[in-house]
Amino acid sequence: MSSRQEQVEKLLGNKKGLSELKSRILFVIGALIVFRMGSFLPVPGVNPAAMAALLDQNSGGLIDMFNMFSGGALGRYSIFALGVMPYITASIIMQILGHTVPALREMKKEGETGRRKITQYTRYFTIVLAAVQSFSITSALQSFDTGGIAVVPQPGFGFLFTATVSLTGGTMFLMWLGEQITERGIGNGISLIIFAGIVVGLPGAVVSVFQMVSEGQLNALWAIFLMVLALGLTAFIVFVERGQRRITMQFARRGGRQATQAQTSYLPLKVNMSGVIPVIFASSLVLFPSTIASFVGQKEGFGWLTNLSQQLSPGNTLYMIFFGALIVFFAYFYTALTFNSDETADNLKRQSAVIPGIRPGKQTSTYLDGVLNRVTFWGSIYLLGVSLLPDVVNQFITVPFALGGTGLLIVVVVAMDFMAQLQNHLVSQQYDSVLKKSNIKNYQRSNKIRR
Repeated sequence: MSSRQEQVEKLLGNKKGLSELKSRILFVIGALIVFRMGSFLPVPGVNPAAMAALLDQNSGGLIDMFNMFSGGALGRYSIFALGVMPYITASIIMQILGHTVPALREMKKEGETGRRKITQYTRYFTIVLAAVQSFSITSALQSFDTGGIAVVPQPGFGFLFTATVSLTGGTMFLMWLGEQITERGIGNGISLIIFAGIVVGLPGAVVSVFQMVSEGQLNALWAIFLMVLALGLTAFIVFVERGQRRITMQFARRGGRQATQAQTSYLPLKVNMSGVIPVIFASSLVLFPSTIASFVGQKEGFGWLTNLSQQLSPGNTLYMIFFGALIVFFAYFYTALTFNSDETADNLKRQSAVIPGIRPGKQTSTYLDGVLNRVTFWGSIYLLGVSLLPDVVNQFITVPFALGGTGLLIVVVVAMDFMAQLQNHLVSQQYDSVLKKSNIKNYQRSNKIRR
């Protein structure tokens, strides 16, 4: 049996398959260009210079993370300022509710019909979240000024309505664009939009590092160390994301009157089964006080919030402890939602599959829980190390990190998923061509027999 690489090489001679692949790739590129163009369309009524100065004064926390995910659109306060974060939040909440609410759990069992209903509910929830966030941010901007220059020169209902509708519409357009990429392109559209928003900041960060080296602000050896560290961290992420704990299984197979034969296979459990969701959730919660304090910390009665935000700012010991605890908690929590050991044990029992040395049923479920807990522990430690490494490095050297732990993790995982889906598409095209040729030969053979 030919390997995946050999199958891909065989398809290179299939011009029809390459033509379809080319059109899909061009569609993805075109959609990402539209995303980048829209990130430069400003919301009417905002002073761009004052907005940029305001973000510089309140840099750090959740604001920087949103600005990174949106490709700098929040810094320009464009119509894509919120990015796809409301859609991601709505999707994650709907996933959690789908495992806890009985009505949604039954809806998931309806197959394609239930999936479409849940997708529609997610879209409605996205509109609500985007409208609330747009209204909140727009209302707060009306009271800010930098150096005596108002961020919103003409505040009022007109600006509030226009900005809220523009930001909400921008989020809905990106949600639609991501779905189109998924259907007509290659890969997950929402993930590719976030990927594009993050990597656009990489060239600017590289240029800034070279400028710091040329001006003497950064030692050349430190710059080389940062490059080696980034490459090593990328290789480490790829290694762990491909890591699996394979549980051996034996399937009973009957051969007529012959004795029962055992067919051996394995059940793969990923080391990082929860992906980057624990990091995103933990970042949002641990940096929420600093984000609120940046808006209301100067008002009377909110001094305690400013002190709390300072203690929970990146680099402090309390931040690292709290952030690490949240990552570990969400890693276990989300893994428990996505992997049901009882259901897996029942499926194995129905398929006449057993784990050597483990009785089917309850003992199999208990065994899978134990293995999953140990694997998830190392996966959470991996997420914790990748996320906190930039903060540890910043203790010794200050450098513009365009790709922090969370950003680098997202970029590498999305790139790996894109390449995997690209290979799957090539292989499926080869199988389709082989089936068509087989059907044509069978049809010609049947005609000869009739004649």
